Amino acid sequence: MRPLRVILLLSMLSGCAHVQPADLVLKNGRIVTVDEKKPEARALAVRGDTIVAVGSDAEIDAYIADSTKVVDLDGKLTIPGFIDGHGHFLSLGLSRMRLNLAVAKNWEEIVEQVRVAATKAGPGEWILGRGWHQDKWDKKPEPNIEGLPIHNALSQAAPDNPVLLEHASGHSVIANSKAMQAAGISKKTPDPAGGKIVRDDQGRPIGVFLETAEDLLYDALEKSQKSRTPDQIESERQKAVELATKECLEKGVTSFQDAGSTFEVIDFYKKLAAEEKLGVRLWVMIAEENDQLETKLADYQITGKLLTVRAVKTYIDGALGAHGAWLLEPYSDLPESTGMLVTPVELITRTAQLAIKNGFQLCTHAIGDKGNRVILDIYEKALGEYPEKQDLRFRVEHAQHLHPDDIPRFSKLKVIASMQGIHCTSDGPWVEKRLGKKRSKEGAYAWRKLIDSGAIVSNGTDTPVEDVDPIPNFHALVTRRMKNGKAFYPEQRMTRQEALRAYTLNAAYAAFEEDIKGSLTPGKLADIVVLSGDILTVPDEEILKTEVLYTIVGGKVVYSR
Repeated sequence: MRPLRVILLLSMLSGCAHVQPADLVLKNGRIVTVDEKKPEARALAVRGDTIVAVGSDAEIDAYIADSTKVVDLDGKLTIPGFIDGHGHFLSLGLSRMRLNLAVAKNWEEIVEQVRVAATKAGPGEWILGRGWHQDKWDKKPEPNIEGLPIHNALSQAAPDNPVLLEHASGHSVIANSKAMQAAGISKKTPDPAGGKIVRDDQGRPIGVFLETAEDLLYDALEKSQKSRTPDQIESERQKAVELATKECLEKGVTSFQDAGSTFEVIDFYKKLAAEEKLGVRLWVMIAEENDQLETKLADYQITGKLLTVRAVKTYIDGALGAHGAWLLEPYSDLPESTGMLVTPVELITRTAQLAIKNGFQLCTHAIGDKGNRVILDIYEKALGEYPEKQDLRFRVEHAQHLHPDDIPRFSKLKVIASMQGIHCTSDGPWVEKRLGKKRSKEGAYAWRKLIDSGAIVSNGTDTPVEDVDPIPNFHALVTRRMKNGKAFYPEQRMTRQEALRAYTLNAAYAAFEEDIKGSLTPGKLADIVVLSGDILTVPDEEILKTEVLYTIVGGKVVYSR
Protein backbone atom coordinates (compact mmCIF):
# COMPACT_ATOMS: atom_id res chain seq x y z
CA MET A 1 0.00 0.00 0.00
CA ARG A 2 2.93 2.37 0.56
CA PRO A 3 3.55 3.09 -3.18
CA LEU A 4 -0.17 3.87 -3.63
CA ARG A 5 -0.16 6.29 -0.66
CA VAL A 6 2.90 8.07 -2.09
CA ILE A 7 1.19 8.46 -5.46
CA LEU A 8 -1.97 9.84 -3.83
CA LEU A 9 0.06 12.26 -1.68
CA LEU A 10 2.02 13.54 -4.67
CA SER A 11 -1.22 13.98 -6.58
CA MET A 12 -2.74 16.03 -3.75
CA LEU A 13 0.37 18.18 -3.45
CA SER A 14 0.39 18.77 -7.21
CA GLY A 15 -3.24 19.87 -7.13
CA CYS A 16 -2.52 22.35 -4.36
CA ALA A 17 0.60 23.81 -5.97
CA HIS A 18 0.42 27.52 -6.76
CA VAL A 19 1.07 28.76 -10.29
CA GLN A 20 3.97 31.13 -10.81
CA PRO A 21 2.79 34.64 -9.81
CA ALA A 22 1.89 37.18 -12.45
CA ASP A 23 3.44 40.63 -12.69
CA LEU A 24 0.10 42.21 -13.61
CA VAL A 25 -3.48 41.09 -13.14
CA LEU A 26 -6.56 42.79 -14.56
CA LYS A 27 -9.80 41.64 -12.94
CA ASN A 28 -13.48 42.45 -12.59
CA GLY A 29 -13.87 43.64 -16.17
CA ARG A 30 -15.62 42.85 -19.40
CA ILE A 31 -12.70 41.49 -21.39
CA VAL A 32 -13.44 40.99 -25.09
CA THR A 33 -10.52 38.97 -26.39
CA VAL A 34 -11.12 38.85 -30.18
CA ASP A 35 -10.19 35.18 -29.78
CA GLU A 36 -12.87 32.80 -31.07
CA LYS A 37 -11.75 30.07 -28.67
CA LYS A 38 -12.54 32.25 -25.64
CA PRO A 39 -14.41 35.38 -26.75
CA GLU A 40 -14.98 36.91 -23.31
CA ALA A 41 -13.55 36.76 -19.80
CA ARG A 42 -13.50 38.65 -16.53
CA ALA A 43 -9.79 38.72 -15.79
CA LEU A 44 -6.33 38.10 -17.22
CA ALA A 45 -2.78 37.65 -15.97
CA VAL A 46 0.46 38.96 -17.43
CA ARG A 47 4.00 37.80 -16.74
CA GLY A 48 6.79 39.82 -18.26
CA ASP A 49 5.44 41.18 -21.57
CA THR A 50 3.15 38.22 -22.25
CA ILE A 51 -0.39 37.21 -21.39
CA VAL A 52 -0.26 33.95 -19.42
CA ALA A 53 -3.91 33.34 -18.54
CA VAL A 54 -7.40 34.59 -19.35
CA GLY A 55 -10.45 33.50 -17.37
CA SER A 56 -12.76 34.18 -14.46
CA ASP A 57 -11.81 36.32 -11.46
CA ALA A 58 -11.47 33.17 -9.35
CA GLU A 59 -9.23 31.46 -11.88
CA ILE A 60 -6.92 34.47 -12.20
CA ASP A 61 -6.77 35.03 -8.41
CA ALA A 62 -4.36 32.10 -8.32
CA TYR A 63 -1.79 34.28 -10.15
CA ILE A 64 -1.84 37.06 -7.54
CA ALA A 65 1.04 37.39 -5.09
CA ASP A 66 2.32 40.26 -2.95
CA SER A 67 4.47 41.42 -5.86
CA THR A 68 1.62 41.41 -8.39
CA LYS A 69 0.17 44.70 -9.58
CA VAL A 70 -3.62 44.30 -9.58
CA VAL A 71 -5.94 46.62 -11.51
CA ASP A 72 -9.64 46.53 -10.71
CA LEU A 73 -11.36 47.17 -14.05
CA ASP A 74 -14.67 48.02 -12.39
CA GLY A 75 -16.58 46.31 -15.18
CA LYS A 76 -14.99 48.38 -17.95
CA LEU A 77 -14.53 47.11 -21.49
CA THR A 78 -11.03 45.73 -22.00
CA ILE A 79 -9.81 44.90 -25.51
CA PRO A 80 -6.58 44.26 -27.41
CA GLY A 81 -4.52 47.38 -28.03
CA PHE A 82 -5.57 49.21 -31.18
CA ILE A 83 -3.31 48.62 -34.18
CA ASP A 84 -3.29 51.56 -36.55
CA GLY A 85 -3.06 49.68 -39.83
CA HIS A 86 -1.92 52.63 -41.94
CA GLY A 87 -0.40 55.92 -40.84
CA HIS A 88 2.71 58.03 -41.04
CA PHE A 89 4.45 57.93 -37.69
CA LEU A 90 7.20 60.51 -38.09
CA SER A 91 4.86 62.80 -40.02
CA LEU A 92 2.39 62.63 -37.12
CA GLY A 93 5.04 63.97 -34.77
CA LEU A 94 6.36 66.54 -37.25
CA SER A 95 2.83 67.81 -37.91
CA ARG A 96 2.61 68.74 -34.22
CA MET A 97 5.67 70.95 -34.70
CA ARG A 98 4.16 72.91 -37.62
CA LEU A 99 1.12 75.08 -38.35
CA ASN A 100 -2.11 73.15 -37.87
CA LEU A 101 -4.12 74.14 -40.93
CA ALA A 102 -6.94 71.68 -40.26
CA VAL A 103 -8.50 74.11 -37.78
CA ALA A 104 -8.83 76.87 -40.39
CA LYS A 105 -12.36 77.42 -41.70
CA ASN A 106 -11.22 79.15 -44.87
CA TRP A 107 -8.27 80.46 -46.87
CA GLU A 108 -8.23 83.80 -45.07
CA GLU A 109 -7.63 82.07 -41.72
CA ILE A 110 -4.71 80.13 -43.19
CA VAL A 111 -3.16 83.32 -44.53
CA GLU A 112 -3.53 84.86 -41.07
CA GLN A 113 -1.80 81.87 -39.45
CA VAL A 114 1.11 82.35 -41.84
CA ARG A 115 1.22 86.13 -41.24
CA VAL A 116 1.54 85.56 -37.48
CA ALA A 117 4.20 82.88 -38.00
CA ALA A 118 6.17 85.22 -40.25
CA THR A 119 6.42 87.80 -37.45
CA LYS A 120 8.23 85.19 -35.36
CA ALA A 121 10.41 83.65 -38.08
CA GLY A 122 13.86 84.78 -39.09
CA PRO A 123 14.49 86.08 -42.64
CA GLY A 124 14.62 83.19 -45.08
CA GLU A 125 13.30 80.67 -42.56
CA TRP A 126 10.79 78.27 -44.09
CA ILE A 127 7.25 78.33 -42.67
CA LEU A 128 5.65 74.89 -42.81
CA GLY A 129 2.11 73.74 -42.19
CA ARG A 130 -0.22 70.85 -42.89
CA GLY A 131 -3.91 70.03 -42.93
CA TRP A 132 -5.73 72.37 -45.35
CA HIS A 133 -8.54 70.98 -47.50
CA GLN A 134 -10.36 73.24 -49.92
CA ASP A 135 -13.53 71.11 -49.87
CA LYS A 136 -13.86 71.60 -46.11
CA TRP A 137 -13.66 75.41 -46.14
CA ASP A 138 -16.84 77.37 -45.45
CA LYS A 139 -16.33 79.45 -48.61
CA LYS A 140 -14.26 79.39 -51.77
CA PRO A 141 -11.11 81.51 -51.85
CA GLU A 142 -11.19 84.55 -54.09
CA PRO A 143 -9.62 84.55 -56.56
CA ASN A 144 -9.35 80.82 -57.28
CA ILE A 145 -8.59 78.29 -59.98
CA GLU A 146 -10.66 75.09 -59.75
CA GLY A 147 -11.53 76.11 -56.19
CA LEU A 148 -7.84 76.44 -55.24
CA PRO A 149 -6.35 79.69 -53.93
CA ILE A 150 -3.89 81.86 -55.81
CA HIS A 151 -0.73 82.57 -53.84
CA ASN A 152 -0.84 86.40 -53.84
CA ALA A 153 -2.26 86.89 -50.32
CA LEU A 154 0.08 84.21 -48.97
CA SER A 155 3.08 85.89 -50.59
CA GLN A 156 2.09 89.24 -49.08
CA ALA A 157 1.68 87.67 -45.62
CA ALA A 158 5.26 86.31 -45.66
CA PRO A 159 7.31 88.29 -48.18
CA ASP A 160 10.66 87.29 -46.65
CA ASN A 161 9.96 83.64 -45.87
CA PRO A 162 9.38 80.64 -48.11
CA VAL A 163 6.00 79.08 -47.20
CA LEU A 164 5.05 75.47 -47.88
CA LEU A 165 1.60 74.26 -46.80
CA GLU A 166 0.72 70.59 -47.21
CA HIS A 167 -2.78 69.40 -48.06
CA ALA A 168 -4.48 67.16 -45.49
CA SER A 169 -4.00 64.20 -47.84
CA GLY A 170 -0.31 64.93 -48.38
CA HIS A 171 -0.89 64.87 -52.14
CA SER A 172 -0.68 68.58 -52.89
CA VAL A 173 0.95 71.72 -51.50
CA ILE A 174 0.49 75.47 -51.60
CA ALA A 175 3.63 77.60 -51.89
CA ASN A 176 4.20 81.34 -51.82
CA SER A 177 6.33 83.28 -54.30
CA LYS A 178 9.43 83.07 -52.08
CA ALA A 179 9.22 79.27 -52.00
CA MET A 180 8.64 79.05 -55.75
CA GLN A 181 11.61 81.35 -56.26
CA ALA A 182 13.77 79.08 -54.08
CA ALA A 183 12.68 76.12 -56.20
CA GLY A 184 13.40 77.94 -59.47
CA ILE A 185 9.78 77.61 -60.60
CA SER A 186 8.50 79.90 -63.33
CA LYS A 187 5.90 79.99 -66.07
CA LYS A 188 8.27 77.88 -68.19
CA THR A 189 8.62 75.06 -65.65
CA PRO A 190 7.04 71.94 -67.19
CA ASP A 191 4.73 69.58 -65.31
CA PRO A 192 6.71 66.57 -64.10
CA ALA A 193 5.55 63.07 -64.96
CA GLY A 194 2.77 62.07 -62.58
CA GLY A 195 2.25 65.62 -61.33
CA LYS A 196 0.66 68.94 -62.14
CA ILE A 197 1.48 72.59 -61.58
CA VAL A 198 -1.85 74.39 -61.34
CA ARG A 199 -1.78 77.51 -63.53
CA ASP A 200 -3.96 80.52 -64.30
CA ASP A 201 -5.27 81.37 -67.76
CA GLN A 202 -1.93 83.01 -68.57
CA GLY A 203 -0.04 79.83 -67.74
CA ARG A 204 1.43 81.24 -64.53
CA PRO A 205 1.75 78.91 -61.50
CA ILE A 206 -0.83 79.86 -58.87
CA GLY A 207 1.20 78.23 -56.08
CA VAL A 208 -0.58 74.86 -55.95
CA PHE A 209 1.37 71.72 -56.87
CA LEU A 210 -0.21 68.28 -57.20
CA GLU A 211 1.29 64.83 -56.68
CA THR A 212 4.89 64.52 -57.98
CA ALA A 213 5.02 68.29 -58.66
CA GLU A 214 5.29 68.66 -54.87
CA ASP A 215 8.83 67.35 -55.13
CA LEU A 216 9.95 70.57 -56.81
CA LEU A 217 9.24 72.40 -53.55
CA TYR A 218 10.43 69.67 -51.21
CA ASP A 219 13.74 69.50 -53.06
CA ALA A 220 14.19 73.23 -52.41
CA LEU A 221 13.27 72.78 -48.75
CA GLU A 222 15.76 69.92 -48.42
CA LYS A 223 18.46 71.99 -50.09
CA SER A 224 17.86 74.81 -47.60
CA GLN A 225 18.35 72.36 -44.75
CA LYS A 226 21.68 71.00 -45.97
CA SER A 227 23.52 73.01 -43.37
CA ARG A 228 21.83 71.18 -40.51
CA THR A 229 24.13 68.91 -38.53
CA PRO A 230 23.35 65.21 -38.01
CA ASP A 231 22.67 66.02 -34.34
CA GLN A 232 20.10 68.65 -35.32
CA ILE A 233 18.37 66.24 -37.68
CA GLU A 234 18.30 63.50 -35.06
CA SER A 235 17.05 65.90 -32.41
CA GLU A 236 14.10 66.92 -34.59
CA ARG A 237 13.27 63.29 -35.33
CA GLN A 238 13.56 62.36 -31.68
CA LYS A 239 11.11 65.12 -30.76
CA ALA A 240 8.72 63.98 -33.50
CA VAL A 241 8.86 60.38 -32.24
CA GLU A 242 8.19 61.52 -28.68
CA LEU A 243 5.17 63.57 -29.75
CA ALA A 244 3.78 60.80 -31.95
CA THR A 245 4.30 58.19 -29.23
CA LYS A 246 2.60 60.29 -26.58
CA GLU A 247 -0.42 60.90 -28.77
CA CYS A 248 -0.74 57.24 -29.77
CA LEU A 249 -0.54 55.93 -26.21
CA GLU A 250 -3.03 58.50 -24.90
CA LYS A 251 -5.47 57.29 -27.54
CA GLY A 252 -4.97 53.55 -27.06
CA VAL A 253 -2.78 52.80 -30.08
CA THR A 254 -0.19 50.21 -29.07
CA SER A 255 1.04 49.21 -32.54
CA PHE A 256 1.48 51.42 -35.59
CA GLN A 257 1.92 50.34 -39.21
CA ASP A 258 4.05 53.06 -40.77
CA ALA A 259 3.13 53.54 -44.42
CA GLY A 260 6.46 54.41 -45.89
CA SER A 261 9.87 55.35 -44.46
CA THR A 262 13.27 55.66 -46.09
CA PHE A 263 16.25 53.49 -45.22
CA GLU A 264 17.69 56.49 -43.38
CA VAL A 265 14.62 56.85 -41.14
CA ILE A 266 14.51 53.09 -40.59
CA ASP A 267 18.12 53.23 -39.39
CA PHE A 268 16.98 55.84 -36.86
CA TYR A 269 14.14 53.56 -35.72
CA LYS A 270 16.62 50.66 -35.40
CA LYS A 271 18.73 52.78 -33.08
CA LEU A 272 15.71 53.67 -30.93
CA ALA A 273 14.56 50.03 -30.82
CA ALA A 274 18.02 48.85 -29.76
CA GLU A 275 17.95 51.41 -26.96
CA GLU A 276 14.38 50.37 -26.07
CA LYS A 277 13.19 53.92 -26.73
CA LEU A 278 10.23 53.04 -28.94
CA GLY A 279 7.09 53.29 -26.81
CA VAL A 280 4.79 52.10 -29.62
CA ARG A 281 5.46 48.96 -31.63
CA LEU A 282 6.33 49.95 -35.21
CA TRP A 283 5.78 47.88 -38.34
CA VAL A 284 7.33 49.72 -41.25
CA MET A 285 6.97 49.77 -45.03
CA ILE A 286 10.09 50.77 -46.96
CA ALA A 287 9.60 53.73 -49.33
CA GLU A 288 12.54 53.77 -51.74
CA GLU A 289 13.12 53.66 -55.49
CA ASN A 290 13.81 50.32 -57.18
CA ASP A 291 17.53 50.98 -57.62
CA GLN A 292 17.87 51.34 -53.84
CA LEU A 293 15.71 48.28 -53.24
CA GLU A 294 17.88 46.26 -55.59
CA THR A 295 20.98 46.81 -53.46
CA LYS A 296 19.65 47.15 -49.91
CA LEU A 297 16.31 45.37 -49.52
CA ALA A 298 17.72 42.00 -48.51
CA ASP A 299 19.55 43.59 -45.58
CA TYR A 300 16.52 45.38 -44.16
CA GLN A 301 14.13 42.64 -43.15
CA ILE A 302 13.72 43.06 -39.40
CA THR A 303 11.43 41.10 -37.11
CA GLY A 304 11.27 42.26 -33.52
CA LYS A 305 8.88 43.12 -30.73
CA LEU A 306 9.43 46.87 -31.03
CA LEU A 307 10.37 47.20 -34.71
CA THR A 308 9.47 45.07 -37.70
CA VAL A 309 10.35 45.89 -41.32
CA ARG A 310 8.96 43.48 -43.87
CA ALA A 311 7.03 45.45 -46.50
CA VAL A 312 7.63 47.81 -49.41
CA LYS A 313 5.43 50.82 -50.18
CA THR A 314 4.67 52.25 -53.60
CA TYR A 315 2.03 54.48 -55.21
CA ILE A 316 -0.05 53.99 -58.32
CA ASP A 317 -2.18 57.14 -58.09
CA GLY A 318 -2.91 60.20 -55.97
CA ALA A 319 -5.72 61.43 -53.74
CA LEU A 320 -9.36 62.05 -54.60
CA GLY A 321 -9.39 65.47 -52.92
CA ALA A 322 -6.62 66.71 -55.21
CA HIS A 323 -8.21 65.08 -58.31
CA GLY A 324 -5.22 62.76 -58.35
CA ALA A 325 -6.99 59.41 -57.84
CA TRP A 326 -6.87 57.49 -61.14
CA LEU A 327 -10.39 56.83 -62.42
CA LEU A 328 -11.87 54.68 -65.17
CA GLU A 329 -14.18 57.57 -66.14
CA PRO A 330 -13.66 61.34 -65.80
CA TYR A 331 -14.30 63.25 -62.60
CA SER A 332 -17.86 64.51 -62.32
CA ASP A 333 -16.60 67.96 -61.28
CA LEU A 334 -13.55 68.02 -63.59
CA PRO A 335 -14.63 66.22 -66.78
CA GLU A 336 -11.35 66.87 -68.57
CA SER A 337 -9.47 64.71 -66.04
CA THR A 338 -9.37 61.05 -64.97
CA GLY A 339 -6.64 61.65 -62.38
CA MET A 340 -3.04 60.54 -62.49
CA LEU A 341 -0.84 57.48 -62.80
CA VAL A 342 2.02 58.60 -60.55
CA THR A 343 4.32 55.57 -60.95
CA PRO A 344 4.76 53.77 -64.28
CA VAL A 345 3.28 50.27 -64.35
CA GLU A 346 6.59 48.69 -65.32
CA LEU A 347 8.27 50.16 -62.24
CA ILE A 348 5.59 48.83 -59.89
CA THR A 349 5.81 45.45 -61.60
CA ARG A 350 9.54 45.38 -60.88
CA THR A 351 8.91 46.44 -57.28
CA ALA A 352 6.52 43.51 -56.88
CA GLN A 353 9.16 41.11 -58.18
CA LEU A 354 11.77 42.51 -55.80
CA ALA A 355 9.38 42.20 -52.88
CA ILE A 356 8.54 38.58 -53.61
CA LYS A 357 12.18 37.66 -54.23
CA ASN A 358 13.25 39.10 -50.87
CA GLY A 359 10.31 37.88 -48.78
CA PHE A 360 8.57 41.24 -48.41
CA GLN A 361 4.95 42.25 -48.73
CA LEU A 362 4.06 44.90 -51.30
CA CYS A 363 1.70 47.65 -50.13
CA THR A 364 0.45 49.94 -52.88
CA HIS A 365 -1.41 53.20 -52.45
CA ALA A 366 -4.45 52.96 -54.75
CA ILE A 367 -7.50 55.17 -54.36
CA GLY A 368 -9.28 55.46 -57.72
CA ASP A 369 -11.15 52.61 -59.39
CA LYS A 370 -8.65 52.45 -62.27
CA GLY A 371 -5.73 52.63 -59.87
CA ASN A 372 -7.17 49.68 -57.95
CA ARG A 373 -7.93 47.70 -61.09
CA VAL A 374 -4.45 48.15 -62.52
CA ILE A 375 -2.70 47.31 -59.26
CA LEU A 376 -4.79 44.15 -58.91
CA ASP A 377 -3.75 43.27 -62.47
CA ILE A 378 -0.09 43.81 -61.53
CA TYR A 379 -0.49 41.71 -58.38
CA GLU A 380 -2.26 38.92 -60.27
CA LYS A 381 0.53 38.74 -62.84
CA ALA A 382 3.32 38.87 -60.24
CA LEU A 383 1.70 36.25 -58.01
CA GLY A 384 1.19 34.03 -61.04
CA GLU A 385 4.93 34.11 -61.72
CA TYR A 386 5.60 32.63 -58.26
CA PRO A 387 2.98 29.88 -57.83
CA GLU A 388 4.97 28.33 -55.00
CA LYS A 389 4.40 31.46 -52.90
CA GLN A 390 1.00 30.85 -51.33
CA ASP A 391 0.83 33.40 -48.51
CA LEU A 392 2.29 36.73 -49.61
CA ARG A 393 -0.48 38.98 -48.23
CA PHE A 394 0.06 41.80 -50.68
CA ARG A 395 -1.95 44.86 -49.67
CA VAL A 396 -3.82 47.70 -51.30
CA GLU A 397 -3.54 50.78 -49.12
CA HIS A 398 -6.83 52.73 -49.07
CA ALA A 399 -8.80 50.77 -51.73
CA GLN A 400 -11.27 53.63 -51.48
CA HIS A 401 -13.13 53.63 -54.78
CA LEU A 402 -13.63 50.31 -56.53
CA HIS A 403 -15.43 49.17 -59.65
CA PRO A 404 -17.95 46.47 -58.63
CA ASP A 405 -16.19 43.95 -60.90
CA ASP A 406 -12.97 44.30 -58.93
CA ILE A 407 -14.37 43.82 -55.41
CA PRO A 408 -14.33 39.97 -55.55
CA ARG A 409 -10.73 40.02 -56.80
CA PHE A 410 -9.37 40.97 -53.37
CA SER A 411 -10.53 37.68 -51.88
CA LYS A 412 -9.63 35.67 -54.98
CA LEU A 413 -6.06 37.01 -55.00
CA LYS A 414 -5.79 37.00 -51.16
CA VAL A 415 -5.02 40.71 -51.27
CA ILE A 416 -5.67 42.67 -48.08
CA ALA A 417 -7.79 45.81 -48.27
CA SER A 418 -5.97 48.16 -45.89
CA MET A 419 -8.62 50.85 -45.45
CA GLN A 420 -9.36 53.84 -43.22
CA GLY A 421 -12.87 54.14 -41.84
CA ILE A 422 -12.56 57.79 -40.93
CA HIS A 423 -11.84 58.74 -44.56
CA CYS A 424 -15.41 57.75 -45.44
CA THR A 425 -17.09 60.16 -43.04
CA SER A 426 -14.46 62.88 -43.43
CA ASP A 427 -14.55 62.85 -47.24
CA GLY A 428 -18.20 61.84 -47.61
CA PRO A 429 -19.69 65.34 -47.93
CA TRP A 430 -17.78 65.97 -51.17
CA VAL A 431 -17.22 62.48 -52.63
CA GLU A 432 -20.37 62.58 -54.76
CA LYS A 433 -19.17 65.88 -56.24
CA ARG A 434 -16.05 64.05 -57.47
CA LEU A 435 -17.59 60.70 -58.46
CA GLY A 436 -21.33 61.21 -58.88
CA LYS A 437 -23.99 59.16 -57.11
CA LYS A 438 -23.69 55.94 -59.14
CA ARG A 439 -19.98 55.41 -58.59
CA SER A 440 -20.24 56.50 -54.97
CA LYS A 441 -23.01 54.02 -54.23
CA GLU A 442 -21.41 51.11 -56.10
CA GLY A 443 -17.86 51.23 -54.84
CA ALA A 444 -16.92 54.05 -52.46
CA TYR A 445 -15.51 52.71 -49.17
CA ALA A 446 -17.20 49.37 -49.90
CA TRP A 447 -16.31 47.59 -46.63
CA ARG A 448 -19.47 45.48 -46.46
CA LYS A 449 -19.10 44.23 -50.03
CA LEU A 450 -15.44 43.40 -49.49
CA ILE A 451 -16.09 41.53 -46.22
CA ASP A 452 -19.05 39.63 -47.69
CA SER A 453 -16.89 38.60 -50.66
CA GLY A 454 -14.37 37.03 -48.26
CA ALA A 455 -11.69 39.74 -48.26
CA ILE A 456 -9.65 40.69 -45.19
CA VAL A 457 -10.23 44.36 -44.34
CA SER A 458 -7.90 46.08 -41.86
CA ASN A 459 -8.31 49.57 -40.48
CA GLY A 460 -6.20 52.64 -39.77
CA THR A 461 -6.35 56.43 -39.81
CA ASP A 462 -3.70 57.56 -42.31
CA THR A 463 -2.62 60.01 -39.63
CA PRO A 464 -1.74 62.89 -39.83
CA VAL A 465 -4.25 63.02 -42.68
CA GLU A 466 -6.80 62.21 -39.96
CA ASP A 467 -6.65 62.11 -36.17
CA VAL A 468 -4.90 58.95 -34.93
CA ASP A 469 -7.74 58.53 -32.37
CA PRO A 470 -9.38 55.09 -32.83
CA ILE A 471 -12.71 56.10 -31.27
CA PRO A 472 -14.05 58.37 -34.06
CA ASN A 473 -12.57 55.92 -36.56
CA PHE A 474 -14.47 53.02 -34.95
CA HIS A 475 -17.62 55.18 -34.95
CA ALA A 476 -17.16 55.82 -38.67
CA LEU A 477 -16.88 52.09 -39.40
CA VAL A 478 -20.12 51.20 -37.64
CA THR A 479 -22.24 54.26 -38.53
CA ARG A 480 -20.73 55.94 -41.63
CA ARG A 481 -22.26 59.09 -40.16
CA MET A 482 -20.77 62.37 -41.33
CA LYS A 483 -20.57 65.60 -39.34
CA ASN A 484 -23.67 66.86 -41.14
CA GLY A 485 -25.64 64.03 -39.50
CA LYS A 486 -26.19 62.06 -42.70
CA ALA A 487 -24.87 58.54 -43.23
CA PHE A 488 -22.75 57.88 -46.32
CA TYR A 489 -24.39 54.81 -47.92
CA PRO A 490 -25.00 53.14 -44.54
CA GLU A 491 -25.61 49.72 -46.08
CA GLN A 492 -21.81 49.40 -46.24
CA ARG A 493 -21.39 49.62 -42.44
CA MET A 494 -19.43 47.05 -40.45
CA THR A 495 -20.84 45.35 -37.38
CA ARG A 496 -19.16 46.40 -34.15
CA GLN A 497 -17.40 43.06 -33.79
CA GLU A 498 -16.13 43.36 -37.38
CA ALA A 499 -14.90 46.89 -36.67
CA LEU A 500 -13.04 45.75 -33.56
CA ARG A 501 -11.50 42.86 -35.45
CA ALA A 502 -10.44 45.16 -38.32
CA TYR A 503 -8.61 47.34 -35.79
CA THR A 504 -6.93 44.47 -33.95
CA LEU A 505 -6.61 40.90 -35.24
CA ASN A 506 -7.12 41.74 -38.93
CA ALA A 507 -4.51 44.49 -38.71
CA ALA A 508 -2.13 42.01 -37.05
CA TYR A 509 -2.85 39.46 -39.81
CA ALA A 510 -2.18 42.12 -42.44
CA ALA A 511 1.35 42.37 -41.00
CA PHE A 512 2.02 38.62 -40.46
CA GLU A 513 1.78 39.31 -36.71
CA GLU A 514 -1.41 37.48 -35.76
CA ASP A 515 0.61 34.96 -33.72
CA ILE A 516 1.89 37.64 -31.33
CA LYS A 517 -0.76 40.36 -31.19
CA GLY A 518 -4.30 41.34 -32.14
CA SER A 519 -6.15 39.28 -29.51
CA LEU A 520 -5.98 38.74 -25.75
CA THR A 521 -4.72 35.19 -25.94
CA PRO A 522 -2.24 33.44 -23.64
CA GLY A 523 1.18 33.50 -25.26
CA LYS A 524 0.61 36.80 -27.06
CA LEU A 525 2.06 40.17 -26.17
CA ALA A 526 0.19 41.96 -23.39
CA ASP A 527 -0.91 45.00 -25.38
CA ILE A 528 -4.22 46.04 -23.87
CA VAL A 529 -6.62 48.99 -23.76
CA VAL A 530 -9.30 49.71 -21.14
CA LEU A 531 -12.13 52.04 -22.20
CA SER A 532 -14.54 54.18 -20.20
CA GLY A 533 -17.53 53.03 -22.28
CA ASP A 534 -18.52 49.81 -23.99
CA ILE A 535 -18.18 50.69 -27.66
CA LEU A 536 -19.61 47.28 -28.54
CA THR A 537 -23.00 47.93 -26.92
CA VAL A 538 -23.65 51.63 -26.22
CA PRO A 539 -25.91 53.66 -28.55
CA ASP A 540 -24.14 55.05 -31.60
CA GLU A 541 -24.02 58.61 -30.31
CA GLU A 542 -22.30 57.52 -27.09
CA ILE A 543 -19.36 55.86 -28.83
CA LEU A 544 -17.74 59.25 -29.39
CA LYS A 545 -17.88 59.99 -25.64
CA THR A 546 -15.61 57.03 -24.89
CA GLU A 547 -12.20 57.70 -23.38
CA VAL A 548 -9.10 55.57 -22.90
CA LEU A 549 -8.61 54.76 -19.20
CA TYR A 550 -5.49 52.59 -19.51
CA THR A 551 -3.05 51.76 -22.27
CA ILE A 552 -0.82 48.77 -21.57
CA VAL A 553 2.13 47.81 -23.77
CA GLY A 554 4.06 44.65 -23.02
CA GLY A 555 2.42 44.31 -19.62
CA LYS A 556 3.35 47.82 -18.51
CA VAL A 557 0.77 50.53 -17.88
CA VAL A 558 2.15 53.29 -20.08
CA TYR A 559 -0.86 55.58 -19.89
CA SER A 560 -3.69 56.05 -17.39
CA ARG A 561 -6.25 58.82 -17.45
